[in-house]
Amino acid sequence: MDIVVKGRKTEVPERFRKHVAEKLNLEKIQKLDGKVISLDVEVSKEHNPRQADRSDRVEITVHSRGPVIRAEAAAGDPYAALDLAHGKLEARLRKQHDKRFTRRGNGRLSAAEVPDVVPGVAQLNGNGELVADEPEVPTTMMGSIEVQGEGPLVVREKTHKAAPMTLDQALYEMELVGHDFYLFVDSDTKQPSVVYRRHAYDYGVIHLESDPLAESGGAGGALGG
Repeated sequence: MDIVVKGRKTEVPERFRKHVAEKLNLEKIQKLDGKVISLDVEVSKEHNPRQADRSDRVEITVHSRGPVIRAEAAAGDPYAALDLAHGKLEARLRKQHDKRFTRRGNGRLSAAEVPDVVPGVAQLNGNGELVADEPEVPTTMMGSIEVQGEGPLVVREKTHKAAPMTLDQALYEMELVGHDFYLFVDSDTKQPSVVYRRHAYDYGVIHLESDPLAESGGAGGALGG
């Protein structure tokens, strides 16, 4: 299994690369997910002096023959950010491992049973204990432009290839990447769809259907309600 460490608009010192290799215990990760192929570690830096306590961000992405698992965190230095991201990653790997065990023992979970396994917005550490969520930098989307905090503007556009999946699987994979929404193609309706977190253990789902009679340039559906 390979670990790829890269910087986004910043240089990554060799000392930090060695620390990443030591911190990410490959043997332990493979015990939790034997299908892991590679790990990507991306380091970025925020140069806004008003965000000095969150200036370094580390994102860890696990690629495997199963769903992608991602964890990210920000702190005042890259080493602290790596520690936080590693803790989140381990919790999500353990969640996936426990979910596979549950499926083998009792069959696949239904959408109604997902809240019993996925604790809403709660985060778990490696011992399964609740931990407080770290504050997130406010983000506003302006079309395809993502504005983080008070700036600067960051343009990020991503295209993903994915096989159609059920609502249950979309909920599960949304939790693995730690997002509040997840874009997928519904295997039943074949429509582009979004599942998103609402309140407590509630989830919403939006299906996008093309209307040939509608005028172009109309606004898409908003997440909420």
